[in-house]
Amino acid sequence: MNERAANPAGEPLIRVDDFVAEYDGRLVLDHVSLEIKRGEVFVIAGGSGCGKTTLLKHMIGLCKPAGGRILIDGCDIGQAAGAELACLLRRIGVAYQGGALFGSLTVLENVRLPLEEHTDLPPDAIDMIAVSKLKLVGLEDALHKLPAELSGGMTKRAALARAIALDPQIVFLDEPSAGLDPITSAELDALILRLAGLLHTTFVIVSHELPSIFAIADRVVILDAATKTVVALGPPAELRDHCPNESVRAFLTRRPPTTTHLAPPRNECRGLQATGDYP
Repeated sequence: MNERAANPAGEPLIRVDDFVAEYDGRLVLDHVSLEIKRGEVFVIAGGSGCGKTTLLKHMIGLCKPAGGRILIDGCDIGQAAGAELACLLRRIGVAYQGGALFGSLTVLENVRLPLEEHTDLPPDAIDMIAVSKLKLVGLEDALHKLPAELSGGMTKRAALARAIALDPQIVFLDEPSAGLDPITSAELDALILRLAGLLHTTFVIVSHELPSIFAIADRVVILDAATKTVVALGPPAELRDHCPNESVRAFLTRRPPTTTHLAPPRNECRGLQATGDYP
């Protein structure tokens, strides 16, 4: 269980207000609202096709909302452009599910890329920073390896090192544990928690791996493909044990639900952490 406390004070770092997402006229997410606090590890979960990655893509500015807005530290990322967007994106780090490393570049060269792109630092300083990030993720002995020479876990760590190269406020991770064996996955979970505490960074993670969700998440939002919106939001253990929606509890205990989808008749699984109002 994640015992690292997030900072509950002040304005949320990310605010999703009445957000709507569409692809080719098909509604994917409908009127989603949530807040993510500074310094917390926040997980986006739900069944297949519920819109987890869609929400992440909009949060990092790859897609524009069909309705509503997503605010990053008060800035509307869907409306930002030019220098404002560039400044906003510099405060975000992203590691994709497959790592997305450039195969012709070494691990060190991959981590150097954002520093070369977004800073005017001399090469020696860039090397020093890139090496320090690789040391943080335990890859100091793999600097000159190519991605093809890395294991799955090493690839994930290299992608994470590149994501934190610019010391971002927020790191977005898409299915970081996908394809990893249980031990490597647990090691990655521990690394994420260590980096969150050491760097005071907010992590937003798409995941369907229940052991990882319970290990790292301060809070989890659960999306539902049928209703296309939020059906539960709170600390994962509290949702598992106390959410009045039986299907949410079934999802978090990996057992077949007795209903066909996750949606409760009303928004009764949200905010358990804040209210302590359990049935």
